[in-house]
Amino acid sequence: MELAILYDILIIFGLSLLVGLLFSRIRIPPMIGYIVAGAIAGPSVLSLIRSPAQVDVLAEIGIILLLFSIGLEFSFRQLWEIKGLVLKGGSIQVLLAAAFTIAIAFIIGRPWNEAVLLGFVVSLSSTAVVLKVLHDRGELDSPHGRLSLGILIFQDLVAIPMMMAVPFLAEVGDGFTEPLYFVLLKDLLLVIILIAAAKWVMPWLLFQIARTRSSELFLLFVVSVCFGVAWLASFAGLSLAMGALLAGLLISESEFSHQAIGRIVPFRDIFTAFFFVSIGMLLDVGFFFDHVGLVLAFLAIILLLKFLTSAAAPVILGYQMRTIILAGIALAQIGEFSFIITKSALDFGILSHEVYQVFLIVALATMALTPFLIASGPSLAGFICSHSLFMRLFPARCQWVAREERVVRSGHLVIIGYGVNGKNLARAAKLGGIEYAIIDMNPDSIRQARNEGEPIIYGDATTEGVLEHAGIETARIAVVAINDPVATRRIVGLCRQKNPGIFLVARTRYLIEVPVLREIGADEVIPEEFETSIEIFTRVLQAYGIPSDSIERLVQDIRADSYQALRSTAAPPSEGSLDIPGMDVREVTVEEGSPIAGKTLGEILLKKKYGVTVLAVRRNGALIPHPDGTCAIRAGDITVLTGTIEKIEESLPLFTAPD
Repeated sequence: MELAILYDILIIFGLSLLVGLLFSRIRIPPMIGYIVAGAIAGPSVLSLIRSPAQVDVLAEIGIILLLFSIGLEFSFRQLWEIKGLVLKGGSIQVLLAAAFTIAIAFIIGRPWNEAVLLGFVVSLSSTAVVLKVLHDRGELDSPHGRLSLGILIFQDLVAIPMMMAVPFLAEVGDGFTEPLYFVLLKDLLLVIILIAAAKWVMPWLLFQIARTRSSELFLLFVVSVCFGVAWLASFAGLSLAMGALLAGLLISESEFSHQAIGRIVPFRDIFTAFFFVSIGMLLDVGFFFDHVGLVLAFLAIILLLKFLTSAAAPVILGYQMRTIILAGIALAQIGEFSFIITKSALDFGILSHEVYQVFLIVALATMALTPFLIASGPSLAGFICSHSLFMRLFPARCQWVAREERVVRSGHLVIIGYGVNGKNLARAAKLGGIEYAIIDMNPDSIRQARNEGEPIIYGDATTEGVLEHAGIETARIAVVAINDPVATRRIVGLCRQKNPGIFLVARTRYLIEVPVLREIGADEVIPEEFETSIEIFTRVLQAYGIPSDSIERLVQDIRADSYQALRSTAAPPSEGSLDIPGMDVREVTVEEGSPIAGKTLGEILLKKKYGVTVLAVRRNGALIPHPDGTCAIRAGDITVLTGTIEKIEESLPLFTAPD
């Protein structure tokens, strides 16, 4: 019995595990480790693989499952509705990158079908690598993170017709074996049949299988659809991988698509590793050492080309210099879809062995460099935006301040970031009569806020000019509520530098950032991770009927144990203060038409009837402390009440207008 394939699988798994562990330590995606493992096991290094043809079969299965799972995560409806940032930014980047690559290929004398194919593969970036690095850095929700994600989605979608075009490009070189219109007609007919099946046939079939409540039958059916449609697509002139993608789209329209993804993913991850290992086996290490100069030259050209064309999209869309630079760097590599397309092109004879080797080495190098390039992005952006040359050449992009009269403010609140936290804070400041200024760099948020009359500045708070425009030197408090941890640290440092006496509040995602931000200069740091956990267990305890004063004491204890830097929602008792269980201090707004609006405190008799005392009244930003019985309560007043929790709750209907 021939066990060579088992030996090969053991070698592949063992090497992939070792190299993957090593690469994970230096924060390089495992996918690159698989390629390196393949190169080590391949014929150009150790020649450990005995049955490369059988490994290629496993790799083909990996690609089929990978494309199938990608199709499951999309849907025909989503593809039809895609628009906005994804369509605009993605189309600009792909068209520019492809056009410049094709032009360069023509200049160096490559055939036109090969030039077009190189334009395809260079225009694509690595979704897996970029999203992994941005996620690890906490930058997915940052402006450059959202922009990069939008462009990557477009690239993943446009890769579909690129894969479909590979057989046509092969035919161009040798002459078509059948009329082009006939090939296109077959492909169109297949897509129409699949769309119809996705709408009327597949949901019914999946429902019948699901009714059996057999996970084995469900998995068997899903895999059968995957390989069956891939096999049918091959008859229409498409690749097996393209057919698998269409199979995924076929199931994605049903309510069972998530279950299908969950069942397929473990198999996909295993077999996809075989694909990247097989790519590495094709890598000719000797070719690299024989052509080091050529490879390094193309590496520099590709990185520069990808950076410039990726940065062009945010330039045209009106983004600021920091976002332009960071997005350009994030997308400067060649993507995993490019490996699939070039492997197919090699099989069709479009690419020569030499061109394919140069592509493999350059693509692998760009992906390996990505984590380090992204890490250097903020420093590069800061250098460019603060350099006098760039300030003169691109004053609007580097300063990023809206062209509006600067308003002189003093003692105001500066809100940096107009997301959910920023909007709620602005609303609270407006309610409390606190003057404030907002800084944000999302064009859509800026437009919406200005339509609502908000005092918002279009700019990047990591630059001094923007902070000065918001009056940071004379502000009393600044709140940094953005999703970019690197930018948050820089903003906190700049705010402290410009105004040593300012009270600084910073929001961060993780608890580990708290000491870092406090060392830089933040007075208060609110980690979402920790506050979310507190809110969750608070809701759970409330559902079990635990008294709110007991819950609050527990919250204070946990905060004190976990991070002394943060205050409790209700300030922790200081030395000499009272902490009386069951008592509460609460601010309540008097609504128009409420029972107490227009009456004096002497007429209301809150203390006598409810046991609730009015400590103060805030009216139009002014505070009335210790009001007496002659103080009239008006609609819009904010009253500060103290009493037992139950008594305050009982008195609340007096402050609200009847329905």
